[in-house]
Amino acid sequence: MAREFTVIIEQDEDGTYVAQCPTLPGCISQGKTREEALENVRDAIAGYLASLKKHNEPIPPSIEEEVVEVRA
Repeated sequence: MAREFTVIIEQDEDGTYVAQCPTLPGCISQGKTREEALENVRDAIAGYLASLKKHNEPIPPSIEEEVVEVRA
């Protein structure tokens, strides 16, 4: 069964891309490119979910995301 997770990607001061999944606390990975970071965080999410299943723990509910406009 496939599930979708929101992933946040940021580039740090060294140029490394850091990807994290806010729904799964501590589920963070990185890569030299945006694509590599996405591939790595997919693997991290899969491992996280496998650990939850192994320990009979539920998958946390999804975090909803909205974009808001703010006048500056």
